[in-house]
Amino acid sequence: MTDAAPFDLVLTGDVVLSDRVVPGGYVAVRGETIAAIGEGAPPPAKTIADYSGRLILPGLVDGHMHTSSSTGWPGIEGATMSAAAGGVTTVCDMPYDVPQPVTSAEIFREKVGWVERTSHVDVALYGTIKKTGGLDDIAGLAEAGASAFKVSTYEYDAHRFPRIDHPTMLAAFAEIATTGLMVAVHNEDQELVVKLTEAAKAAGNTSPIWHCRTRPPITETMADLEIFEMALETGAHVHIAHSSLARGFELARMYRGQGAKTSGEACIQYLCMTEEDIVRLQGFGKCNPPFRTAAEVERMWGAMAEGIVAYVSTDHAPWPRERKEYAGDIFAVGAGLTGMQSYAPLMYTLLVERGLPPTVMARMCSEEPARFHGLDPKKGGIRLGADADFCVLQPGDHAFDEREIRDREDARWSPWHGRVMKARVAATWLRGTQVWDGAQVLAKPGDGRFVPRQHRRSALEP
Repeated sequence: MTDAAPFDLVLTGDVVLSDRVVPGGYVAVRGETIAAIGEGAPPPAKTIADYSGRLILPGLVDGHMHTSSSTGWPGIEGATMSAAAGGVTTVCDMPYDVPQPVTSAEIFREKVGWVERTSHVDVALYGTIKKTGGLDDIAGLAEAGASAFKVSTYEYDAHRFPRIDHPTMLAAFAEIATTGLMVAVHNEDQELVVKLTEAAKAAGNTSPIWHCRTRPPITETMADLEIFEMALETGAHVHIAHSSLARGFELARMYRGQGAKTSGEACIQYLCMTEEDIVRLQGFGKCNPPFRTAAEVERMWGAMAEGIVAYVSTDHAPWPRERKEYAGDIFAVGAGLTGMQSYAPLMYTLLVERGLPPTVMARMCSEEPARFHGLDPKKGGIRLGADADFCVLQPGDHAFDEREIRDREDARWSPWHGRVMKARVAATWLRGTQVWDGAQVLAKPGDGRFVPRQHRRSALEP
């Protein structure tokens, strides 16, 4: 490297940090890491990427998504291609894979191999436990580099996605507490949901709105109270994997005030979708927990303003289109939404519509998820020494088109199809290499890497 060009790469544009925007700024890169941040005339570099009039944000970190819950580990390739096209440079992938969930260090390492061979972006991995007899594997999963654990109070599949009973969950939380890792929980009360669903089916109530009616808010808050009491008892950092209710965050705050380590995240759909949308979208709007009322969406933004939401995620779940098609029974449809490629444009749009700055996006969609998953300071921010991961947004109206999703053909559907967005992803950079140019994914399978948790410090520790 010559004195005339001390940097490998310089990006110029409006640099969005978590606390301010640097208009006419620059970010300079050496190798794979950020080496300088400034404003004014950019320093010399081998490559200058001029994004004048555009926003340079940290690459998004999706703290909750599924690559392999419907298609197994081959799904890593397509889901991470969609991530690259959506400005998401690091994903934290759920462990409920087909046909085998990630319940041991051996399975974990096998999945890491798939990531290293097939991913287009960097990947952190959750671990989980078996329905019974899996507590001895917790330490090994933490040593293997898991960013967090995931368990559920509701059973989708006894093997792949089981409900963990109270005695087992309490013991698991105590063991996870010794690792220092966060444990995220799918928070729906099994008994209430099952009984309400059985009653709805018996009465012939199987239209889309009944997905919401059989999973009312109390099914979430009952589960929240159970897991937060266990957090208080065990000292584990217990995290709501997806709260559709502002009350979930308020409960987490209340328990923190009593000495517990409790938190929760908001999936982006709960910041904009309402019950009316599942009526419109039918199966393509089904997710768990379900969409809530317009008033609840406003309360969710209130929780965001109060600073009691840990971070925003997608819960991206690219079901094959045929599993999402409604044919008279909403309960037969797969639960989950695609959201990876729409994540950055939609979050920016929601902020613009509410008069909020893009710094909220840098903080809640990059910095905080990286911090909660122990991926900082390597991931999550435009800071010296961090990986040179960037999401470049081009402001301007455009309609999101599901046909442009970069994934396998049957995963090209979106609940936001036709939604007018206030920006598009003009470029994505991963560790100093461009992986999306606004039209094509430039990354190849295997360009992404597994990112182990960098430390065992809880995000809730002072």
